[in-house]
Amino acid sequence: MNNFAVINQMNKILTGILAFLILTASQITGQDVTFTGSSKNVVRVGERFQLTYSVNAEGQNFRGPDLNKFRVLGGPSTSSSSRIEIINGNVSQRVDYSFTYVLQASEEGIFDLSPAKITVDGKTYESNPVKIQVVAGSSQQGNQQQGNSNGSQQGAQEDLSDDIFLKAVVDKTNPYQGEQVVVTYKLYFRVNISNLIFDKEPSFKGFWVDDLLENPQKFKQYQETYKGQVYQVAEVRKFALFPQQNGKVEIQPAQLTCQAQVQNTAKKSRDPFDSFFNDPFFNRVKTVEVPLSSNSVNLNIKPLPSAGKPADFGGAVGEFDFSSTLDRTSLKANEAMNLKFTVTGSGNVELVDKVNVKFPPDFEVYDPKISKNMRDGQGGVSGRKTFEYLLIPRTEGDFKIEPVKFVYFDLKKKQYITLETPEYNISVAKGDGSSADITYSGLNQSDIQYIGSDIRHIRINNPELRLIGSLFFGSNLFYILITVPLLLFILFLIIWKNELKKRSNIALMRNRKATSIARKRMKKAEIFMKENNRDPFYVEVSQALWGYLSDKFSIPMANLSMETVEETLQRKEVKEETIKKFIETLNNCEFARFAPGDNHAAMENIYNGAVNIITMMEKELKS
Repeated sequence: MNNFAVINQMNKILTGILAFLILTASQITGQDVTFTGSSKNVVRVGERFQLTYSVNAEGQNFRGPDLNKFRVLGGPSTSSSSRIEIINGNVSQRVDYSFTYVLQASEEGIFDLSPAKITVDGKTYESNPVKIQVVAGSSQQGNQQQGNSNGSQQGAQEDLSDDIFLKAVVDKTNPYQGEQVVVTYKLYFRVNISNLIFDKEPSFKGFWVDDLLENPQKFKQYQETYKGQVYQVAEVRKFALFPQQNGKVEIQPAQLTCQAQVQNTAKKSRDPFDSFFNDPFFNRVKTVEVPLSSNSVNLNIKPLPSAGKPADFGGAVGEFDFSSTLDRTSLKANEAMNLKFTVTGSGNVELVDKVNVKFPPDFEVYDPKISKNMRDGQGGVSGRKTFEYLLIPRTEGDFKIEPVKFVYFDLKKKQYITLETPEYNISVAKGDGSSADITYSGLNQSDIQYIGSDIRHIRINNPELRLIGSLFFGSNLFYILITVPLLLFILFLIIWKNELKKRSNIALMRNRKATSIARKRMKKAEIFMKENNRDPFYVEVSQALWGYLSDKFSIPMANLSMETVEETLQRKEVKEETIKKFIETLNNCEFARFAPGDNHAAMENIYNGAVNIITMMEKELKS
């Protein structure tokens, strides 16, 4: 009986709520519409702040002001809240919708933003103009003037420090000078994120740097437990560093900004109806901008030991092999041969710029051809570097190329290691003047100087003889061969002129190809979806949607944003429902890319939504 009593009581409460809503519907629809814009009055150059437009009714076709004097970091993001009050038996409801931009001031001055516009029940309303003063970044006066208004906004911001943060991790903190150090910038998150923008890229003064990420837009993701909590981790940057000096070095923090989806939270109220509608079930998810800064990294770089350091040490640090090959040891004067030295291993291979080799004075030596084959893996840099010399002995005799030494510091053994190539004995016979007939391998043969006689031999084969008076000039074949190229050239000019005329209309060409290009990208996305390959799948879907808009309406990719998409489609008289679905599909694609887990069903929903919205858009634009 107790369970039935509770259920009956809840039914009575819900019935009462519905009754109040029905009785006050006429009062709600008859309320005055207010549309206001608000922001900080004073901001600093480089400061991020919010510009918010609020309306107390559900509207459509929101059009914001011109923000070309500010950097738009996000928005407009939409949120809503609802409140019902009962005072002395009178029921009133307030519904607020807000459109929020995240801006960054870029230059000093006083800027008057024109009113924003919105349509409510077929009528267009304008907000108040907003005036923003931008002062110098070092000015303390600006902070004092905006202290009161700033406090309330900061208090309302979400504390996401435990849900998303950026951390710089190094594999070692006490390396030797020249030793490889791998630094990884890891983004830890437990909420949906998108739109990662590095405001300050990592800088490494005093280091030789190699980027270890093959694709900076495709991040390696995995789960990791940090301080007892399970996070999704994305490696957003990864570098191999080779310190060029010893001592204590600090790597300054990197900074990035991203957007996160968080749950709307409402203030607690004693009103039981407020508690009911402020339940998380009724709250919408909102998008907020989150600035992140990594930790700084301190390295204590040790100098290489001076004890036992050979005089011909060139700075190689790591683990290496050194070898050489000579393609021939017996040849004639003025003939060529190739001597190749190869350094392989892991460490600062790319910093090895030469080998110390002594050649006989009677040899003509060309600058070495240097080639490399490097591999950037998760563990750092490794690979091979080759020095190939072209040698031409100019005189006959017996010559010797002494062993070549390569010295490096071995990190495992903590000592200097010297490697030697074998000694080469070369026998050069007297040249017979036929060196021009010899083929050389390995290097550009145009670099080889021809030495020999310029007197040609007497021609001994049978020459071709013609009858006197039998001339090609003036014959029918002569005129045909002259006329045909001329006609072909004229035809070519006509075809080429028509083709140039077509190609000059770039917008038309891009418009015609927009749908076919989008379909090709969606086919690639379908392949990645079947392989359950998430990152390439979302990249292809996103490029298909944004590329379709860019090609269809001749908008550069750099100028595309949610705002320009909405304005462009409205000018093309696309249905409002279609516009909302298109923008919703773009947002879902961005957030799903960084969503935790590996949900194949989510990929299918994104794929089907993208195909359907492109098809709907194409039908409406053709109609």
